[in-house]
Amino acid sequence: MTEQQRTAPAAAQTATEDRPVAPFDHHSAECNTDPVGYYREFRQTCPVGRTDAHGGFVYTTRYADVVRIARDDDTFSSARATAGGDGTAIVIPRGPGLEQYPIELDPPAATGYRDLINPLLTQDAVAELAPMVARHTTRVVDAFIAEGSVDFVRDLTNPLPAAVTLDWLGFPESDWAKLAGPIHDIFAALPGSERAVRGAAGLAYLDQRIRELIVGRRAAPTGDAVSYLAAQRRPDGELFAADELVSVIGLLIAGGVDTTTSLTGSTLVHLSRHPDDRQRLIDSPDLLLTATDEFLRVFAPSQSMARTVRADTEVGGCPVSSGERVLIPWVAANHDPVVFPDPEQLRLDRDAARHLSFGIGSHRCAGAHLARLMFREMITQVLTRLPDFRVVEEGLVAYPTRGNQSGWDAIPAVFTPGPRRDADAAGTRPTASLTGDRGLVMATTGAVTDEVLEVRLADPTGAELPPWTPGAHLEVRLPSGRVRQYSLCGDPDDARHYRIAALREPAGRGGSVELHTLARAGVTLSVRGPRNHFPLVDAPGYLFLAGGIGITPILAMAREADRRGVPFRLVYGGRSRASMAFVDEVVALAGDRVTLLPQDEAGLPDLRALLGSTGADTAVYCCGPTGMIDAVERVCAETDRSGQLHVERFTAGDDLEVAFDPAANTEFEVHLARTGATLRVPRDRRMIDVLREMVPGLTYDCEKGYCGACETRVLAGTPEHRDSLLTDEERAAGRSMMICVGRCRSERLVLDL
Repeated sequence: MTEQQRTAPAAAQTATEDRPVAPFDHHSAECNTDPVGYYREFRQTCPVGRTDAHGGFVYTTRYADVVRIARDDDTFSSARATAGGDGTAIVIPRGPGLEQYPIELDPPAATGYRDLINPLLTQDAVAELAPMVARHTTRVVDAFIAEGSVDFVRDLTNPLPAAVTLDWLGFPESDWAKLAGPIHDIFAALPGSERAVRGAAGLAYLDQRIRELIVGRRAAPTGDAVSYLAAQRRPDGELFAADELVSVIGLLIAGGVDTTTSLTGSTLVHLSRHPDDRQRLIDSPDLLLTATDEFLRVFAPSQSMARTVRADTEVGGCPVSSGERVLIPWVAANHDPVVFPDPEQLRLDRDAARHLSFGIGSHRCAGAHLARLMFREMITQVLTRLPDFRVVEEGLVAYPTRGNQSGWDAIPAVFTPGPRRDADAAGTRPTASLTGDRGLVMATTGAVTDEVLEVRLADPTGAELPPWTPGAHLEVRLPSGRVRQYSLCGDPDDARHYRIAALREPAGRGGSVELHTLARAGVTLSVRGPRNHFPLVDAPGYLFLAGGIGITPILAMAREADRRGVPFRLVYGGRSRASMAFVDEVVALAGDRVTLLPQDEAGLPDLRALLGSTGADTAVYCCGPTGMIDAVERVCAETDRSGQLHVERFTAGDDLEVAFDPAANTEFEVHLARTGATLRVPRDRRMIDVLREMVPGLTYDCEKGYCGACETRVLAGTPEHRDSLLTDEERAAGRSMMICVGRCRSERLVLDL
């Protein structure tokens, strides 16, 4: 393809059989230097094309094409047998190594192996590993924290995931260090190099040790994962063969170790280079829960994979022939501006759960929950125990090629030495925040204004609720599956209730209408949190700016400032006095320190005058409509006060969220074909909540209908699709559904569970 062709309109640049191939090579020096920019250029000029690099293949660059290929196992195969020849077929170029189950099989052959490992890696199963992960992280950090210097790869991001993964599986401690290095070597070494040979030798030892463990655990099982796997049987009643288990366990180790090494290392480099992001995470530790998926999006450890075409088809208008290889680059999909606005910006509060760093479809990473847990614990301990770390840039060593795997081979850093914590003496409580649903009941509900609903939530047993601080919010999962954030506006001293308030927005995306519709005492909501991304920092004075429903976090902050005896001023605006929630409560609390500015009476506030009246050390907190926050940010930037400003923007959610009327929910029956159980799904409960009470190994992740982790075959009945992943044709066919958000249009569903 000539330079003139490269700059032609993208629509005219889809490769065909009679068009010259593109000069594309994801292992080239140009791509290594800037993978995101490399794929961006091809996405803009030739989004799907054919190259003769590495024996020839078709490359893709767009999110939609990558998702389509990764989910279509019938057309695009992961199996070595389909590709023919030797070596793994799921990367380009093909590499050496034994076949890995289930990632190098297609359904239905892969299904039995996924069913084998899924129960070990559910959210609940991984949550039980949190104390062990915390203990190992503390031990690893203790080993270098007094030194004041570290190579994060050598001393943290490689040994920690290796220790956790191998300990979980059941390998003795004597094996951890022996295997951690070789696993990293395989990913970091150039093919054919001495280091690659050393890594291969290490994998041979790994193969031997897995076989020994299987024999030992079958003779004398313990509580580890290998004991569980060694005892499982195929549908025909036979134990899984040793060769099968070696393949499965080897994949669990490879997937659990270096991918987490890569993600954590890249994140630490970013936080060293962007101290503002590091400080935000230090000030708001819970923000890491959201930011984890954004780090995964931007720093995908697995940059690309490949498939082999089974039958003639097309991709993005490009004809593709049976037997051709197709590259699906996760890194390109994660930076597609159609799905992720301003994709080259890393935004800690972005809802990035649609990223493809864990893949999508039948081969989506089974260990996603464990990877997140290890990553969060490592990042949290670094930020709390060596918060001033600085990466020594001139000592950074990247992987020699980032075409398939991206990461760092060396990350030297310096920091102020700190004390050892002693993992055993400190106990096993995780440092990092854990996600998890909690069912809370609506104790009371009531109208604050014609448009604002107040809800007080309580534990159904009457137990005390986890504490919170001003600025915290709850993540509420509504019966429809929609997720919304609501600031806590009550009194933190009330340990038995959380108070939230919601503005009814008939023209919104449906969440507020759903909450208003179902609000009544006794209704149960699924809640996560409290989380605080908007903490009240210590300051000699505060200016609080609230607009509309933005008064909710500001009310709790003003109450705290009053308790501390710190001077503050509160300016509260709204469309009209009648529309402004909690006015009487605000006035009773703040007295002459509050200024009410109903727009129909007072017009818009003079932000420049308000901000100009504050001292240079006054903390300014702002919450309200997007236009108001934008205006405050603009004035602060113009007056050199941005460092004083604190704002909170709840993510508006996914623009692709499917619209529906939750009032039309009906009760239905779901039959589980494999277990024989039949369950009732009430109109005010999600199907997945009912199912996971019966199916302990149920897999799910985003619970928003777009990651594909919970896609389940429908054997009978008419599903109601509320996901944003299935195509129109797939919806019409009704052969599968996302059980996290989907419901039923008929009276009964039969699922392959």
